[in-house]
Amino acid sequence: MLHKLNARRSGKRTTVTSALWHTHAIVMTNAGMQTRIIPSSGAALPVIGVGTWKGFDVGASSGQRAQLAEVLRTLFSFGGSVIDSSPMYGWAEGAVGDLLASSGAEENAFLATKVWTQGRTTGIEQMRRSLELLRRKSIDLMQVHNLLDWRTHLATLRDWKAEGRIRYLGVTHYSSSAYAELEKIMRTETLDFVQFNYSLDEREAERVLLPLAKERGIAVIVNLPFGAGRLFSKLRTKQVPPWLEEMGCANWAQALLKFVLAHEAVTCVIPGTARAAHMAENCRAGVGPLLDEAVREKLIAYWEHGGR
Repeated sequence: MLHKLNARRSGKRTTVTSALWHTHAIVMTNAGMQTRIIPSSGAALPVIGVGTWKGFDVGASSGQRAQLAEVLRTLFSFGGSVIDSSPMYGWAEGAVGDLLASSGAEENAFLATKVWTQGRTTGIEQMRRSLELLRRKSIDLMQVHNLLDWRTHLATLRDWKAEGRIRYLGVTHYSSSAYAELEKIMRTETLDFVQFNYSLDEREAERVLLPLAKERGIAVIVNLPFGAGRLFSKLRTKQVPPWLEEMGCANWAQALLKFVLAHEAVTCVIPGTARAAHMAENCRAGVGPLLDEAVREKLIAYWEHGGR
């Protein structure tokens, strides 16, 4: 759980650095990964996590479970903690729960999942099942998935938070088509977290949602930082420019994640992967310098001019 994670880290030496063009402090863990503050609580959260859609949709009998155990070990070894799942992701919640239990690493994880159904009673039943699958009596973050019946579920989540069943509540979506509704909810509801897509090729969130999250004190989890694979398909044949290598970008994954983290309103980014090597690459994006504003603008221009 996050409170235990922070308690363990409180006795270790940390270094606070200025975040280039950011106005808020970033904390470095002993493992090297930066953390950012959850506005509603003041707790620190590592900036790189892992999404479990597709990659963790693996049954108990699958040989892929060992591979996924390595993914989680890699995340934790870098100081990461955020694991994001959903009932929509098939076997993923059960896979995460089993892997954490068998590894004894439950306390390293900040577990986020979602409610994805219609109706109060059905939603409560689904969330109880998620707790069973994740092997938790309480969950760090429960989110309303894709805004489905969000008014009903937010009321339940407030009750669960008051009862100590969840630490934080939030809402999610994966598409800019929902930004108008997300904006309305962010303006009118009290949220701890909001999750939405943001990437080099889809920057619409910069216009309203990211500034609004900062204004309202809402932590932001970013999904689809690689543009659902579109960015890799167009950049894979191009060398990472020297001016990105100077910022600690050894590959395009790190450049794209550092781009997302360069926005001061972003709290954590959750690229999905089922491969430990990719998890390590992703985690390294949360170590060392971020992109300053000049490099960030240069990367946008590079992308818009076809990699020139």
